[in-house]
Amino acid sequence: MSLLALSDEALQQLLRDEAPYGDLSTMSLGLGDQPGSVTLAAKQPMTVCGCEEAARLFELCGAKAHVLSPSGRHVPAGTQLLGAHGPASTLLRVWPLARTLIADTSGLASEVARIVTELRAAGHTLPLACTAQVFPGTRALMAKAVHSGGGTMYRLNLSDSLVLTPAQRVFMDATLDDTVGRLRKHHPERRLVAEVGSLQEALAMASAGAEVLELQGMPPDAVRTCRLALHTAKLHPMLVVSGEVTAANAVAYAIAGAEMLVSSALPHAVPREIEVRFSRDA
Repeated sequence: MSLLALSDEALQQLLRDEAPYGDLSTMSLGLGDQPGSVTLAAKQPMTVCGCEEAARLFELCGAKAHVLSPSGRHVPAGTQLLGAHGPASTLLRVWPLARTLIADTSGLASEVARIVTELRAAGHTLPLACTAQVFPGTRALMAKAVHSGGGTMYRLNLSDSLVLTPAQRVFMDATLDDTVGRLRKHHPERRLVAEVGSLQEALAMASAGAEVLELQGMPPDAVRTCRLALHTAKLHPMLVVSGEVTAANAVAYAIAGAEMLVSSALPHAVPREIEVRFSRDA
């Protein structure tokens, strides 16, 4: 997980958003080129993410930075994550953005790792994915955080998967079989995913030929009932459960027969706490 999720151009834009005309307070105090150091450390156990991008932020502003804990590493409280050395003006300008970036992405990575750990401890190997429905402009960092925690992204964009949704069906005059056939004709190489919210929809979509059923918002008991009904009908689509999947219910969904979990709760993971320590260089 050492690759940068954001380009230098994107990181420069973050810096411009943070201090478009410089750090007014630091400039007014005349701290300027005084040499110093800053260390960012974990205040609580976490799965680390974002240190590479944070280090690059310091470097783009003229400081030297060292990643001490790379993305994907599980660390205890007190572990040093990143160190930077350079002019005080640079360190003071960059550190708030660097801390926020690490805190937010590590919070997401840590929550992914927590759910994956619960699943593996219970003997389940199904993948955990994160919905790509996130605030615009944050998808690249989110994908890195999810992978750092041991998960994957689900349908990164509208161009990478073949999906039949309830919203699309509102505008379709053709029968369900004809609709599925049209999708098959245009993209025979892709598996068709159908979003469903009930047992009746699941049976209809599977009968029409959908290879993957995305069960949206169904509780574990409903997922179990759906699996049994499909089996009885000799239909065997892959069952993906999407919605508020958390550490509290992930194992229950796995037991119910889900073959993949897609969580819409993950983007709202609580950021991890980061300690920032400054020192003056002699």
